[in-house]
Amino acid sequence: MTAALAGLLMVQSSVQAEDAPRRGRAYYEQRGGVVWEVPTEEKVIALTFDDGPDPENTGKILDLLKRYEAKATFFLVGNKVERFPGLVKREAAEGHELANHTYNHTYFKRNGSIFKLKQDLHRAEGVIYAASGQKCRLFRPPGGFYSEKLIQMAMNEGYTVAMWSWHQDTRDWDTPGVDKIVNKVLSHARNGDIVLFHDYVEGKSQTVDALKEILPELKKRGYHFVTVSELLSCGRMKPVKKLRTPDIHP
Repeated sequence: MTAALAGLLMVQSSVQAEDAPRRGRAYYEQRGGVVWEVPTEEKVIALTFDDGPDPENTGKILDLLKRYEAKATFFLVGNKVERFPGLVKREAAEGHELANHTYNHTYFKRNGSIFKLKQDLHRAEGVIYAASGQKCRLFRPPGGFYSEKLIQMAMNEGYTVAMWSWHQDTRDWDTPGVDKIVNKVLSHARNGDIVLFHDYVEGKSQTVDALKEILPELKKRGYHFVTVSELLSCGRMKPVKKLRTPDIHP
């Protein structure tokens, strides 16, 4: 995906529900099933990584997380899981949370097929489970596009839709510079944040170098790094309880 296309698709990470403009974030936060961040008095923060696993960056990120005793949530693309299952096994073995980001990084638009998206989710779930033995409780729609029918489908399938804090979109996919990534996170960090990173970007990633500064500073400030599901347990919102047995695809 080119940076230009990504820019069009990720218009400020705060995409409103396409099929129901009156049903914005406040509606879904009150109803449940979608999370952007978790109000809590606990000094916890959730780091999330999209679009992997990636053989160039994921291992380096895991090394840093281990060094700073940090747990994170990886939103995995199924076709990459098939190519690099060892990285997924390592993520699971080191206590990180695995989450569904579709098999083909499928964007859902207004006239998109829910049936096809559900098939894509099932296929991703199958390969993630086959690689790790871990079931996904979270789904993040690529590009942040969502709708009422997408959210309802995800909940019916046993997922909580996990977005990210609007003030913690690092835009690292656009390689804005290490300093900008670092400043974005550190200058806005607060309890219950969900921070958006990518362990795969087109071209040379700046995320690893940014984490080398972000992780020790947040730890110095007293933050604990938790998975998104752990973060949900800190606040009022709870994950969707239904856990579906995944369909395994060869």
